[in-house]
Amino acid sequence: MHPVLFFIFAAVAVAGAVNLLAQKHPINSALSLIVVMGSLAVLYLLLGAEFVAAIQVIVYAGAVMVLFVFVIMLLNAGEEEHEGPGSRVAKIFGYPAVVLLAGLLTYVLTSRATPEQFVEIGRFVGSTKDIGRLLFRDFLLPFEVTSVLILIAIMGAVVLARRGEQ
Repeated sequence: MHPVLFFIFAAVAVAGAVNLLAQKHPINSALSLIVVMGSLAVLYLLLGAEFVAAIQVIVYAGAVMVLFVFVIMLLNAGEEEHEGPGSRVAKIFGYPAVVLLAGLLTYVLTSRATPEQFVEIGRFVGSTKDIGRLLFRDFLLPFEVTSVLILIAIMGAVVLARRGEQ
């Protein structure tokens, strides 16, 4: 049952990501991102990482997405404007790059990895205590720097939004 659910939610995550890219309105893209993050939370849960799944829902699907929607509404971002058929360079190099990346990923996953290297569903190494120890003792400085960068990004979004009003 677990592998079937895993592949179903993996397909939902991929479909949500594709829908995120296909949407023209930023709010619709943000809603698709919530679907992707919810699917990832279920995948974490199926892999036995309950703490990471809870954090995925609380922090990313909850707080960060509320912040994204708030910033989008604050900036009053409308529908994307198209000025032409698109970049010709992107079409020339983009499609071969996607095919090359998919082929490389398939090769690496099928030929180099032994079955022992894959994570078994339901077996997750590490506990909440280990994650807390790593986050608040070993990686405290990167954690604090990241929070300061997020605060600066929020302040920048507010400044940009206020400039548009004047």
